[in-house]
Amino acid sequence: MRVMAMVRATTASEAEQMPDTALLEAMGNFNEELVRAGVMLAGEGLRASRHGARIRYHGATRTVIDGPFTETNELIAGFWLWQVRSMDEALEWARRCPPPLDGECEIELRPLYEAEDFGEAMTPELRKLEARLRQRLQGGD
Repeated sequence: MRVMAMVRATTASEAEQMPDTALLEAMGNFNEELVRAGVMLAGEGLRASRHGARIRYHGATRTVIDGPFTETNELIAGFWLWQVRSMDEALEWARRCPPPLDGECEIELRPLYEAEDFGEAMTPELRKLEARLRQRLQGGD
């Protein structure tokens, strides 16, 4: 199963306070463990919300809302995409993670939908399309 591990933003991350060398080293070592174990598929830190935007959809109307966004506890400061056997395994990895930000911080784990989760709505044609897209994403044109 694939799981998104999201690092919740803090006041410090939104103020773009950069981590010190010790934290960068600890996170680098943790990421190396994830890669060696074949768990990490992707992972990145995100810039503060003042650099971002949201698009609100209401029927055919699209509204762009520029950052920064006020609810810091609802923002994401970074993420990993993990391939694990279960949520229990994802929780084990999250418990082993050094605190990803200075001070009190939080990681949220959410499983991704897989094609089989969509039942009959995921027709054979849609499954083929998804397989082609995944192959292209992996560089296999």
